[in-house]
Amino acid sequence: MNYFNAQDFSFPLGKRTYVMGVLNVTPDSFSDGGRYTKPEAAVARALEMQTLGADILDIGAQSTRPGAQLISLQEEIERLTGVLDALRGKLRIPISVDTSSPEVAVLALNNGASIINDVSGTVNPAMAAVVQSAGAGWVIMHNVGGAATVNVTYEAGILRSVRGFFEKALLQTALLGIDPSCVCLDPGIGFGKSHQDNLELLRYINAVKFEEIALLVGASRKRVVGTATLEEDAAKREPGTVAAHTAAIAGGADIIRVHDVCRGLQGARMADALFRNS
Repeated sequence: MNYFNAQDFSFPLGKRTYVMGVLNVTPDSFSDGGRYTKPEAAVARALEMQTLGADILDIGAQSTRPGAQLISLQEEIERLTGVLDALRGKLRIPISVDTSSPEVAVLALNNGASIINDVSGTVNPAMAAVVQSAGAGWVIMHNVGGAATVNVTYEAGILRSVRGFFEKALLQTALLGIDPSCVCLDPGIGFGKSHQDNLELLRYINAVKFEEIALLVGASRKRVVGTATLEEDAAKREPGTVAAHTAAIAGGADIIRVHDVCRGLQGARMADALFRNS
């Protein structure tokens, strides 16, 4: 049995799909920006997602939507600190913090987080040192160009490019002393990819899956869903999101990152019943 480990939390791989609920404490995220910027609102939403069945809570203080304004390190820390302080001792599920900054990761891991969700598209040795020291989980995303606004031409094709990046990332993390069970890979749906690239990844996600390593897929309410379903309103893309994540689960995804935990969990349970040996 393979596992994704993050401090005191351990997720067996292949048995079922785990649901990561999104909590954006930003004023400008594409779907729920501005709703949970106050600690009391963030705590209420976090507890609600836990009650609905989320397995992991993913907190983001820096929006990664296309065209989002980069904030200072200090502002990212300030946004996170109030929420992490307010959540202390209130959750049974692990907290993941969405950041590319080793400095922010240190603060997060010292204040209740167990997972760093790193969208930078790099294996930063400084981040590796932080993660290793804390025994934390590390989500590493394929993100060529380092921004959601960048469209890249993949000469070898998107599947080979993502697979190659993952292979290199696993080698780099091993050389940096990271336990493979603490690594989770993310193909980066919507990051530096065309609509067709995103569809190809969702359709053939098994081509980039390593059996012994956790795979996270986050297509929730993203442009790929909006374009395919002709739905401009991100909040109305839940049926398309469930369909996209069902395809990912069929191909071996272990974790799905969602805005709507209730629908995400129901979709994951149905997909598990169809595609997992249980």
